[in-house]
Amino acid sequence: MIVKDSEIKGPEDFGYEAIRKSLRTEWLGKGDSLIFFPTIDSTNEEAKRRAEKGAPHGLMLVSDEQTAGKGRRGRSWSSPHGTMTAMSYLLRPEIPADRASMLTLVMALACMRAVEITSGVPAMIKWPNDIVIKGRKVSGILTEMVPEGEGIKYVVIGTGINVNQKEFPEEIAETATSLFIETGQLISRSLITAECARQFEECYGIFERDRDLRNLRDEYNSKCVNTGNRVKVLDPKGEYVGSSEGITDSGKLMVRLEDGGIAEVDSGEVSVRGIYGYV
Repeated sequence: MIVKDSEIKGPEDFGYEAIRKSLRTEWLGKGDSLIFFPTIDSTNEEAKRRAEKGAPHGLMLVSDEQTAGKGRRGRSWSSPHGTMTAMSYLLRPEIPADRASMLTLVMALACMRAVEITSGVPAMIKWPNDIVIKGRKVSGILTEMVPEGEGIKYVVIGTGINVNQKEFPEEIAETATSLFIETGQLISRSLITAECARQFEECYGIFERDRDLRNLRDEYNSKCVNTGNRVKVLDPKGEYVGSSEGITDSGKLMVRLEDGGIAEVDSGEVSVRGIYGYV
């Protein structure tokens, strides 16, 4: 559903009440578990602070602006006021710690679906954690896990979605986009925030039941921009090139090498790029 400029009434469109009224979840962000900040350093950092104080599974933090937003591998994530949505979910899954990375792919599916549903624009996933439209990034995901014994104390999954930016700084203008740029219309940030939560809850339920991605894998591969394309694997042990053949049930990217063998790439160890650029 595209919400046009004339239907958006300004800052009041994005806030606790607007998100709460749009939220269609069973446990994520329900009741006292939805918290909105006009500005904050990082929703992921705040979620971790609250997790250490005993905050429950299903806590959902949303902010209009982040002053110290974080991306993967320590990169910064720009979160300017009035243009995007930044959100983090606190989870306490009963799974082995080595399965936590799969949650990034679960979130990627949810975010991709939310982008398509609210904007009407086809979106793709760049393995493992970016949502792209026409090869340019519209959303990124950061998953942080704290282990406890052989299990997990908690996981925090954060995402930022570029919603109504009309332009980007020169250094990222070629690789970033927003839903406004792609549609020419302002999109309700409250609706896309709520839709992302609804889709995540659905995908997470499947993952929680299966404890892997076996029943999400086909959809992920069909929306993975890497699938079927040549990729460059930026491994600290040495870069190599191959052809992506999609993900395994555990979320690893299968890359067919020039000698015919298959490398299973773990998202926690390396980055993947297209041969000629970002995708």
